[in-house]
Amino acid sequence: MVIHKVTDPEFRKYGKVLTGIDVEALVEKMKETPLPEGVVYEPSVDILEELPVYKVFQDVVYGEMPIQIGYCNGHNNKLNAVEYHRSSEINVGATDMILLLGRQQDVQDDFTYDTSLIEAFLVPKGCAVEMYATTLHYAPCGVDGEGFRGVVVLPKDTNLPLELAHKDGEDRLLAARNKWLIAHKDGGCGDEAFVGLTGENITI
Repeated sequence: MVIHKVTDPEFRKYGKVLTGIDVEALVEKMKETPLPEGVVYEPSVDILEELPVYKVFQDVVYGEMPIQIGYCNGHNNKLNAVEYHRSSEINVGATDMILLLGRQQDVQDDFTYDTSLIEAFLVPKGCAVEMYATTLHYAPCGVDGEGFRGVVVLPKDTNLPLELAHKDGEDRLLAARNKWLIAHKDGGCGDEAFVGLTGENITI
């Protein structure tokens, strides 16, 4: 699989590289977060949200909307699922990492998605990227079998547990607040996840 860089033109339909934001302290603080053999995601982490860059993300990038800063860390080399939000997501590479991305516009009317359309992009350590709301994504992959650490910035309460039942149409894809999920049958996403990825479970 070709692995593009987020600075390549191919990334423009998925998002953009954020410049002029000092993420050095954020990357340094991420060294204190765990790096498990699997993958761990924490939506809101105090030691990250206490940093001055929190106000920059909230006031400038998200236009004064309430936000949360968390992380997604671990070891991974597979797609497993795709998700999307009704908002952009900011990722900051605290290590080099690879994002597997697609477009919501390519999801079919029955909410299936062909994984052959997925593209891979390298996010280098210290790089901040915005992924647009229509960008399909999931947990990053490591580089050359190594683990990854990635900062995740989203509107406040995204990915927290749901309070209502969601059963029909696109609504049945809702797996958490502001998180619509399409899983692969081999992705290990749980019995309640909507299985709609067709084709290979992409491996890096």
